[in-house]
Amino acid sequence: MTDVSFFVSSLPRGAIQQVALNLAVELARRGQRIDVVAARLDGAPPRLPAEVRVVSLDALSTRLPWVRAKRRRWLPASAPELAGYLRRARPRALVAGGNYANLAALAARRLSGVDLPVVLSEHNPLSLTCRNPGRRRIFLPLLARRFYPGGDAIVAVSEGVADDLADFVRLPRERIDAIHNPVVTPELAARAAALLDDPWFQPGEPPVIIGVGRLAVQKDFGTLLRAFARVRSRRPARLVVLGEGDQRPRLERLAEELGVAADVRFPGFVDNPLAYMRRAAVFALSSIYEGLGNVVVEALACGCPVVSTDCPGGPAEILGHGRFGRLVPVGDSDAFGDALLAVLDDPRESSPLLARARDFSASVIADRYLDVLTRVGAGPR
Repeated sequence: MTDVSFFVSSLPRGAIQQVALNLAVELARRGQRIDVVAARLDGAPPRLPAEVRVVSLDALSTRLPWVRAKRRRWLPASAPELAGYLRRARPRALVAGGNYANLAALAARRLSGVDLPVVLSEHNPLSLTCRNPGRRRIFLPLLARRFYPGGDAIVAVSEGVADDLADFVRLPRERIDAIHNPVVTPELAARAAALLDDPWFQPGEPPVIIGVGRLAVQKDFGTLLRAFARVRSRRPARLVVLGEGDQRPRLERLAEELGVAADVRFPGFVDNPLAYMRRAAVFALSSIYEGLGNVVVEALACGCPVVSTDCPGGPAEILGHGRFGRLVPVGDSDAFGDALLAVLDDPRESSPLLARARDFSASVIADRYLDVLTRVGAGPR
């Protein structure tokens, strides 16, 4: 029998997916039998220890291709396949990752007839997710208010997300555990130290500011570009933004309009952003909102100073409300640019940043999840 199954929309990429994988590996190290169940695979399965099994619902599906295509577009439609998995694998607990995965997990438990605890996890402020102009979710508030109370436990990735969820879904706040993400793993240091063949990061070159994330409205890289233009007007510097998304053409045009295109690069998605963070002069997060902000933790773990918007969600919590990095108002490019200049002119000592990052280690966070699993009757045997 599987001890814990994690359910995510897809593999291998994504912040929620990485949380599930990091927890799965850490729990497997402790002798737990773990499955990571994905509604679909969007590439080769991740390389994991033998004790962690990856299950693709696509591979289990017997539905017609057009029905499977609909399931790919709307995750709760994968509930029948997930129910079949539950009947076969009989896990002692199911941990879902993200709002639509939460709904699918609750529906699958009912369809399967299997009596097991379902742990829901929320990774962004749900009220802001539903109002996101780039991806409006009209029915999600109603569905969350109707079905989330059926979760045996509910985890939010930050206090801010937990408070928002309690208010928006009308849940008692004490029902929600705020547990940060397991970002720092034993492999992180080696990945950060990997070779980086990039001329902008060679000795003697101007300092590089780095941003990482989807090129999407939520990340507000337009504010970062305007802040960088303010920096560039005062001193030599460069900006690298790692990630891909539908905002790329707009951002490239904005860089041209601001006159900084020669000092800005958009390399797209890269497999190892940690190698860039370790060599950058400062990490910049310009988001309108975040759930936790895993990339902020990764930057701290690389010893990279951070400037972040004080947006709803987790960045301020990660940075100790200013103790471990600079916070600026959302959308204020002048304040953002001034904070970047201050860091470039007076870099912080890295040791406090590294110490803070250890609070987000997989071993520390796995203990919190095991407490939740024990409370719902699925703790270690």
